[in-house]
Amino acid sequence: MTDTATTFALGNRTVKRMGYGAMQLAGPGVFGPPKDRGAALAVLREAVARGVDHIDTSDFYGPHITNQLIREALHPYPDKLTIVTKIGAVRGDDASWIPAFTSADLTRAVHDNLRNLGAPALDVVNLRVIMGSDHGPSEGSIEAPFTALAELQRQGLIRHLGVSNATPAQVAEARRIAKVVCVQNHYNLAHRADDALIDELAGAGIAYVPFFPLGGFTPLQSSTLSEVAGELGATPLQVALAWLLHRAPNILLIPGTSSVGHLHENLKAAELELSDEVFARLEAIGAKNAR
Repeated sequence: MTDTATTFALGNRTVKRMGYGAMQLAGPGVFGPPKDRGAALAVLREAVARGVDHIDTSDFYGPHITNQLIREALHPYPDKLTIVTKIGAVRGDDASWIPAFTSADLTRAVHDNLRNLGAPALDVVNLRVIMGSDHGPSEGSIEAPFTALAELQRQGLIRHLGVSNATPAQVAEARRIAKVVCVQNHYNLAHRADDALIDELAGAGIAYVPFFPLGGFTPLQSSTLSEVAGELGATPLQVALAWLLHRAPNILLIPGTSSVGHLHENLKAAELELSDEVFARLEAIGAKNAR
């Protein structure tokens, strides 16, 4: 079982490994305004009050909604707060997700994020790779869009770069173009395709940020997780988050919620201790799917 240090480097910052993801602050389908704007603002303020110093967002959440909420709730931003955004898509009027990979698209997206966040520069920008019809990871060169992002970084609009929804080959391609400080992909107890990538990135000091901490579970796997959670007096999500923190020291978490109560539950996952025996039982849930 790995050492569970509470912080890790994200670019030139050191952040707590338990962060917050703002996606759920938008309306249903990550489209339109929240049902309760006041509650959304309260969650953001409470997250920072509880010590969260890493918030994940995107201007295509809403679109524009979550960034505007972050600005209203938290601007002027605390010095230690790192805001990570992602670009590479726009939203259609029907709430569809449309790839937006041209240099002009990406430049426009960076300026939209700057304006809506009210920031002079973006701390970290992830290139969200959308190539397959199902929006999952799909092979293909990202040289052109990532080079465009690197140019925006040279202009001083972006401090650090990352990639999201990327294959190992695309991560390697991005690293040849510019320094990559984080990779944000689908990974959890049951979905283990990135096991080798996580370990490689850990050796290079690059953060790995998993999304969908409970996505892709079968009923049998969920049953095993629930059994362990019951034994530990925790929720299945708390246990899944705790396993991720134990899995590798470079994993940063961004669980999202629109509820202050749920936020408190998520943050408590960082305090959950897993014995070697429990870690091994959890590891077995998805080990057969690895690689």
